[in-house]
Amino acid sequence: MFPILHGRFGEDGTIQGFLELLDLPYVGAGLLMSAIGMDKHTTKQVLKAAGVPVVPWVSVTRAGLEHDRDLWERRIRSLGLPAFVKPARAGSSVGVSKVSDWSELDAALETAFAEDGTVLVEQAVSGREVECGVLEGRDGGAPRVSVAGEIVITGRDFYDFEAKYLDAPGIDLVCPAELQPGELAEMQRIAARAFEAVGGEGLSRVDFFYTGTEFFVNEVNTMPGFTPISMFPTCWIASGLTYPDLISELIDLAIERRG
Repeated sequence: MFPILHGRFGEDGTIQGFLELLDLPYVGAGLLMSAIGMDKHTTKQVLKAAGVPVVPWVSVTRAGLEHDRDLWERRIRSLGLPAFVKPARAGSSVGVSKVSDWSELDAALETAFAEDGTVLVEQAVSGREVECGVLEGRDGGAPRVSVAGEIVITGRDFYDFEAKYLDAPGIDLVCPAELQPGELAEMQRIAARAFEAVGGEGLSRVDFFYTGTEFFVNEVNTMPGFTPISMFPTCWIASGLTYPDLISELIDLAIERRG
């Protein structure tokens, strides 16, 4: 089974648990890694505990806001502007808003709460958006990390659903990204550490913000996109692995782990 599924039930451990019950080998992360990777708050906590740099954030529930809105607004405003508001457990940038003025906060929270009961507000980082693919190591070996790709945003506020899946204008995917050898090596080191911290199974795409001096992990996506414009296969192709070989490697890893 190759569960190329996004969002709730597809990459949150639900279908993975079902496949475990069926004793059917499947590609990618298992139940626990999938659940961790799907929940942005839990991912950040796990990464932070492992020493992986993450963007400052505040997680809030609707009940928390209703109980003490002043407290939560102070915590949120301490992040500064601009900020991003996103559901804790949704994929593909669904329900995500950029807040450039605090008057926009309530609407952004409502948009995110429509997707999940827990919402993250993240400090915006001024820098480049770079990503790399990670594959589980063979025979207990270290994770393998691809070259980096970069999302160059020219006409949109951020890399949203339309840009990811509908090829909307204003976004260019550049691979390989222009990084110095030392910068790439540091990014790959952090990507491997993040992959291992959340469970280290199958594959992931690790997304970063790069300020020019620091890398911050934005997300560990346990089942990244596989469309012709998706970054994960593009980065591996640029690293010398063909698309058919990449698919075969993922299937072989699944059989090796669960066959």
